[in-house]
Amino acid sequence: MNQNPIQRALAASSIALLVAVACLALFLPPMVQRTVSSVPLVVFVSLSLAASLILHWVFAGIAAARAGRSVMGWVALALLFPIGGVAVLLLLAWFVDEARLDAAHT
Repeated sequence: MNQNPIQRALAASSIALLVAVACLALFLPPMVQRTVSSVPLVVFVSLSLAASLILHWVFAGIAAARAGRSVMGWVALALLFPIGGVAVLLLLAWFVDEARLDAAHT
């Protein structure tokens, strides 16, 4: 796996977002009764959700900084969980690919 630093930050942010969405899904109606029936499970899932969201935002900011973009603007968009986080990942990956293609053509 030969990834550049921006791609590694985007991959880490993607994984953190997936974990956050999985934790959030445990609180949605199909699984909420099983989740809230155990206090330790609620605490574990809540802490996992909080940690994964923070990691998603941190890695999105790192990716933006490495791409030479405004960190605060991209993290502010990522705060609109989960749609904003997905938008950040897709747009930053697209901008990185475009910059790589432009560099290859010049």
